[in-house]
Amino acid sequence: MKQQLKVVITGGPGGGKTTALDLFRRELGKQIAVVPEAATVLFSGGITRSEDELVLKMIQKTIFQLQKNLEDINKAHFPDRLLVCDRGSLDGLAYWPGTESDFFKEVNSTFEEEIARYDAVIFFESAGATGHDISSNNPVRSESSEKAAQLDIALQKIWSRHPNFYFVGSSESFVRKIMFGIMTIENVINRYQRG
Repeated sequence: MKQQLKVVITGGPGGGKTTALDLFRRELGKQIAVVPEAATVLFSGGITRSEDELVLKMIQKTIFQLQKNLEDINKAHFPDRLLVCDRGSLDGLAYWPGTESDFFKEVNSTFEEEIARYDAVIFFESAGATGHDISSNNPVRSESSEKAAQLDIALQKIWSRHPNFYFVGSSESFVRKIMFGIMTIENVINRYQRG
């Protein structure tokens, strides 16, 4: 059996990745399985955000493990589908209040182990990175446009270390950006399915 392909869709808050994933799910239907964003699952389930460093670390460790578990569940449930992950296990590093080495020690992993979990990364730049509004209909999003821009830079620094990193830049036209993002996802899938 051919190895199951796993692609991460990530980027700063307000980048359009969720919209792109919704459209992509409709377009490709049963060819893909979309792994939900662990942080959204956690925060919409009643966990509240905190600025307390100890609580923040506990939340990020939970998100890290939940992300990996959600990926494993979808991998087992849909063995013949491409897994498209709404964020990946390394996203928590951008939210971590300590050092990178501290993060990996706490989650009992390494950067190399985590980056190797994914075949490709498609990064949707936050609208906040270009000074645009990031308001959305996501009730668990709390970041300002400034904070979104900071997170975008941190996430890009982390994920751009993946050998198959694809960048979808912010655009004046959100529709054009989403269409470019969807074409990028399709190109990545086609490249790997041929290979």
